[in-house]
Amino acid sequence: MVKRTSFEGDACPIARSLEAIGDWWSLLIIREALFGLRRFGEFQNKLGMAKNILAARLRALVDHGILATAPASDGSAYQEYVLTPKGRGTFPILVALRQWSEEFDDRPEEIATILVDRDKGRPVRKLEMRAEDGRLLGPADTMLKSRPLRRRTA
Repeated sequence: MVKRTSFEGDACPIARSLEAIGDWWSLLIIREALFGLRRFGEFQNKLGMAKNILAARLRALVDHGILATAPASDGSAYQEYVLTPKGRGTFPILVALRQWSEEFDDRPEEIATILVDRDKGRPVRKLEMRAEDGRLLGPADTMLKSRPLRRRTA
């Protein structure tokens, strides 16, 4: 397996995020965990991944604090993988990826599901980026600004 470049210490927050969740298997594992899968075998059956790849991705997600291991809820000797608050925080990322695909996929009619509000059964609105005052923002309305340096305390 080819070793990839690490973005762990990169100054860019996008690169740093990719270090934790930047491969497709990890995102698909997180997707399934958001839908309630918890066991190694469940992930393996649903995703059809090789066991060694699944084990490596689960270990990395645990190491990055996205998943945690817990004793099996049925009292068996197995362990389960549960999303941490950091893992649940990926939900808007996955929704954004989904909505991007729904808008720009060459064959959107082949997408088998739609994301709906559980209570109302209605489709979820497209994610929007808004300014503090509520204005809708696009790429031309934003810029990067250097973060102020933190002062050292004596």
